[in-house]
Amino acid sequence: MSLESLHERVQMDLSYLNINYTDTWVPQTKHIKNHVYDVVIVGGGQSGLGAGFALLREKITNFLIIDENHEGYEGPWETYARMVTLRTPKHITSIDLGLPSLTFRAWWEAQTGKNDWDQVDKIPRQDWMNYLRWYRKVLRLPVINDVKLQLVEPLEGGLHRLHINQTEEPATPLLARKVILATGIQGGGEWHIPSLVSENLPKNFYAHTSENIDFNSLKNKKIAILGGGASAFDNANYALSSGVAEAHVFVRRKEMPRINPIRQMEASGMIERYHSLSDVDKYTVMTHFFQNNQPPTNDTYNRASAWPGFNLHLDSPWQEVSQANNQVVVTTPHGSFSFDYLIISTGLFTDPALRPELKLVEKYIARWEDKYHPPKNSASPVLDAHPYLSTGYSFTSRDKEGEKYLHGLYTFNYSALISCGITAAALSGMKFGLPRLAKAIADELFQDHKEQILQDYFDYQVTEFTGTWPINPQTRQSNTISAIEN
Repeated sequence: MSLESLHERVQMDLSYLNINYTDTWVPQTKHIKNHVYDVVIVGGGQSGLGAGFALLREKITNFLIIDENHEGYEGPWETYARMVTLRTPKHITSIDLGLPSLTFRAWWEAQTGKNDWDQVDKIPRQDWMNYLRWYRKVLRLPVINDVKLQLVEPLEGGLHRLHINQTEEPATPLLARKVILATGIQGGGEWHIPSLVSENLPKNFYAHTSENIDFNSLKNKKIAILGGGASAFDNANYALSSGVAEAHVFVRRKEMPRINPIRQMEASGMIERYHSLSDVDKYTVMTHFFQNNQPPTNDTYNRASAWPGFNLHLDSPWQEVSQANNQVVVTTPHGSFSFDYLIISTGLFTDPALRPELKLVEKYIARWEDKYHPPKNSASPVLDAHPYLSTGYSFTSRDKEGEKYLHGLYTFNYSALISCGITAAALSGMKFGLPRLAKAIADELFQDHKEQILQDYFDYQVTEFTGTWPINPQTRQSNTISAIEN
């Protein structure tokens, strides 16, 4: 099968399921001057594209996807993601939402054949990005690139005005009834750089793993990487393969984590049923999740550690960072080390207050600390700052006043982790999270338009049955005899 044949197969499957852009049940929202979208999805990466398809399956067609990046460079895959392959097992399905012809495997085999799939260990990162480009094209999803959301402004009547920049210039705001923040891992807060680094060094001596790093300028240099997660080892391997002389990874733990809780969650029902847990159970599960974290994959670790310039420092938290003779001196419990450059792989902080686009509404957004109070010995400020979401990914309000401002605002990104599990944070969970997100939006749109929909129902007078009566008994007897004889 070729890609052209697969394209035809996708279109046929969509027609069999009656998924199209013309069949919708949502009444049109009228506005004096501007078009009103039923849904605007902020983010055109895998989550945003998947959300668009999920809306189509709910027959919600009046939506738009916007993304701040150039077309084909949405998400991290061609920017700061530096792994060789995805970490998710290749057999996991995700944004195809159960349509076999939309799976990555179908796309892969259409180009390479079925036998080649058996030789694949994990999905190559750049092939995943190419699959997303194809997915957007084959579904004809309405995406506008180079559009950055600046501010969400709630209006009367359940509308939101989205202030945007297009190609770095102010553009006409968008009007939407519902907004989905499908803004990826950093979309719920900001990347974290320890003050130990940011307050003691000029910016030209360090970068977070999420930034664009000029590795060519680091050739033959000696660098330090802070962090023990998978991204630290991805960057170590990438740096060494780019000509860095030495890459030293510093981990505060005495031993590398060996257990990946996501693998257990994928097979136990934990991902798809997480939303049904009590707040106590959710908090306990995610406390355990954060304590274990995700170790690097074996292949990533082996690639990095195979380089002669790779060095791993366990039980080595950074105690002091300073600048001396155009180098950076890092002090740990085991001594001081000099480097030319630092790469920080310390994750992120999640808190709606950190998102500039939410500055008009974040004070109303309920956090976990507002809704659940764990025992003092198990409280976590990191978990407590996460937004407390509905099971359908909508923001909930701290008080009655905020409900009208938050109505219609959804967040399908990493900030949903405590409330909804990994369904919006990992490929393993998206096939469960996206349908629930779309259903929640459909239900809310239905309730928003309930009066009109019910009135249309009661006023409905379209004739379907066209039979005539009374029936002539002789005619009925003659028809019966004729039918028996035939």
